[in-house]
Amino acid sequence: MKARVVERFKFESAHAVVINGEPEEIHGHTFILEVAVEGPMRNGYVIDFLELRRIVGEIVGKLDHRNLNTIFENPTTENVALWIAEEVKKRLPQGVELRRLVLWEGDENGVELEF
Repeated sequence: MKARVVERFKFESAHAVVINGEPEEIHGHTFILEVAVEGPMRNGYVIDFLELRRIVGEIVGKLDHRNLNTIFENPTTENVALWIAEEVKKRLPQGVELRRLVLWEGDENGVELEF
């Protein structure tokens, strides 16, 4: 049997996205990140919640209270979500896979990636 573990994170960042060649004014958001990983249940669990929190927390820590334009060429929510996904995939233990990642830009706008 496989099971999914889901964790939620919050971070604050600013960005100025370029849309149709025009940069927006720099502005900030409270981002909410949901990460779902899947794997076989071993000894009653897929991955320790604390281990997943540590893995994703290190990644989110690089974005929290930062101007995302200093990290990304065009820090759209899609680009940030893709980067987070790649970083999570690199750090997961063997047998545990990223299946879903949702990055909310505030309360109303979000990007969902499925793997």
